[in-house]
Amino acid sequence: MSEIKKDLNSTLKSSDTEETIDIYFTRPIGYRWALFFNKFNVHPNVVTILSIFLGVAAGICFYYTDFWHNLAGVLLLMWANFYDSCDGQLARMTGKKTLWGRMLDGFAGDIWFFTIYIAIVARLWNQNIPFTNFHWGWWFFLFACFNGFILHSRQSALADYYRNIHLFFLKGKSGSELDNFVQQRKLFNELPWKGNFWWKIFLYFYGNYTRGQEKQTPQFQRFFKKLKEVYGENIPQDFRDRFRAQSKPLMPFTNILTFNTRAIALYISCLIDMPYLYVFFEAIVLTSLYVYMRSRHENMCRNFYEEL
Repeated sequence: MSEIKKDLNSTLKSSDTEETIDIYFTRPIGYRWALFFNKFNVHPNVVTILSIFLGVAAGICFYYTDFWHNLAGVLLLMWANFYDSCDGQLARMTGKKTLWGRMLDGFAGDIWFFTIYIAIVARLWNQNIPFTNFHWGWWFFLFACFNGFILHSRQSALADYYRNIHLFFLKGKSGSELDNFVQQRKLFNELPWKGNFWWKIFLYFYGNYTRGQEKQTPQFQRFFKKLKEVYGENIPQDFRDRFRAQSKPLMPFTNILTFNTRAIALYISCLIDMPYLYVFFEAIVLTSLYVYMRSRHENMCRNFYEEL
């Protein structure tokens, strides 16, 4: 049993960035799926694609108002999340880590929630807003679009960025996926279109994704540029440790803004047939946490910049 736990721990990114629910529930189940898929030499990207089908099926179930369809949606989305955990664990287990996999992994979650938003909007379209005679209709569709394409995407992108920044200071460049826009655009411009059409498309959108992360973090960009000017690639361990100590308290916020808390709110609101509560939860509660997390991280980076 201790050997299994040791092997499981080797597939985790770090104890700093893992959430309690993931450590004791999602990751152990994902690890067992990774062992299963590894026996049949299944590539991690195939597992990610399977998670997309499961997530889309879950979203379709949330269109229905009855309890059993919604319970099926909950179970399917949990299954999709196990596979989302599994693909990363399988990649670390087998060494099959690719940029394709990283981009596909992020794309999978976007498709899940895109389907879920569409399902909730369709479910509520002809229903009355509580205590009124007005239908949810178009205004809720527009609100859901704003929530999904603007608020949700910014929350998830920033949470992902802060985790990779933390991993960079904890494990170094090889232990992080801290990419930047200039690097990604260089790869895009140097690669010919012939024979690389889909790869170029991915690089273009992934470059835009990294640029969006950088635009949200001006103080970190200024600090990180100064850090490279002063230390190059040889950042002192003491400096790394101090940054990690101040960054670590923000890691729970990055976890809240990614999946588990978001999913629990979705499960409860759909099971009690009040799915609109989920959208308002994202817009109000999660956006407030996002603003707080970003403010603290930017202030921290401003202080480190002034020290340098």
